[in-house]
Amino acid sequence: MPAGLIALALGGFGIGLTEFVIMGLLPEVAADFQVSEASAGWFISGYALAVVVGALGLTAAVSRFQRKPVLAVLLVLFVAGNLLSAIAPDYWAMMAGRVVAALAHGAFFGIGAVVAAGMVGPTKKAAAIAIMFTGLTAANVLGVPLGTLLGQAAGWRSTFWAITGIGVLALVGILALVPKAGNSDAASAGLRSELRAFRSGQVWLSILVTILGYGGMFGAFTYIAFTLTEVSGFAASTVPWLLIVFGVGLFVGNTLGGRAADRDVDRTLLAVLSVLVVVLVVFALSAGNQMLTIASLLLLGGFGFATVPGLQMRVMKYAAKAPTLASGANIGAFNVGNALGAWLGGVTITAGLGYTSPIWAGAAITLLGLLVMAGAAARARATARRVSAADAAVASQNSVETEAAGSVQAEPADVGPVSVR
Repeated sequence: MPAGLIALALGGFGIGLTEFVIMGLLPEVAADFQVSEASAGWFISGYALAVVVGALGLTAAVSRFQRKPVLAVLLVLFVAGNLLSAIAPDYWAMMAGRVVAALAHGAFFGIGAVVAAGMVGPTKKAAAIAIMFTGLTAANVLGVPLGTLLGQAAGWRSTFWAITGIGVLALVGILALVPKAGNSDAASAGLRSELRAFRSGQVWLSILVTILGYGGMFGAFTYIAFTLTEVSGFAASTVPWLLIVFGVGLFVGNTLGGRAADRDVDRTLLAVLSVLVVVLVVFALSAGNQMLTIASLLLLGGFGFATVPGLQMRVMKYAAKAPTLASGANIGAFNVGNALGAWLGGVTITAGLGYTSPIWAGAAITLLGLLVMAGAAARARATARRVSAADAAVASQNSVETEAAGSVQAEPADVGPVSVR
């Protein structure tokens, strides 16, 4: 395993921690700035919106530069944003810090995925992307609980100081371990070429599958604390430990999903999305049973995140000549899916459908994603068959022409009538 992948994973860990740890620190942050929890919640929403902007706008702006220096600059931006959050004197300064850090998020994962895939051979690309995303899963499994405990014990600012330090370490790792030469560090083909990748219908279908497939899982997860306490009957104090079970599923699913996607990305996504729909339905039906709920949490995390390497790899596959902007756009699509799932789950709760309704909504969104994926895979197979048939026809025609040319050369020359004296 290239050492540069570890540096990318560390960067992913810090970025994932920045995104999610604020959820456990909202009460402390709201009290410090003397704002309502709803106002403090904009630290989450504002971050997500800035991720989408950075994934598209910032990635497009840096598309003509070499990727290693760009990753380093993005980590400097990330460090600056978290440092501003740590020292923020008021609400709006904190919001500015969140936005600055979020701008680096989408571009880092989008460009980092291309760099990670470029470090390994063609049969290990999805696994390399999965290693980078392991940092994100580790942030959920270990970083968020530990970051929350640190913030509660030493003040919420201490958590952001710690994240700033992680960002500095990741920056040093990028500079020291990510190779400068070779495909992993090559500049992209330029913005115009990057935009041409979006002419591919498969790129758009892949992005749509990302929004729906990941959005379904995240919609169910957003309100999971209410499901666990109000439906399953767990004490509120056990929720963090139950979320670690979910995080373990993320870690395992990410690893195995990457390996499977390297063998056949479309079949892997079809299989994983199919099982994820079943898991969500079973979870919604059995949420009142604590043992089945624990099992459902593990499987939800596992199959929910097993889609991530494959979804990212599929977009890059169909934007192969200029994958950087398409890769960044897909990172933005993950966050659009987050917002879609969370919004639809909130709508169902507000409608009085109960705390299992977001899980049902997640199952419906994921099923729609599965149908889109099935259509995309069928279209890809049909295109592959047409290309194979055309190649075979060209090869056959070339063979016929070659044989004909050989026959002409083999015929005796016409020397005309022989004169006899």
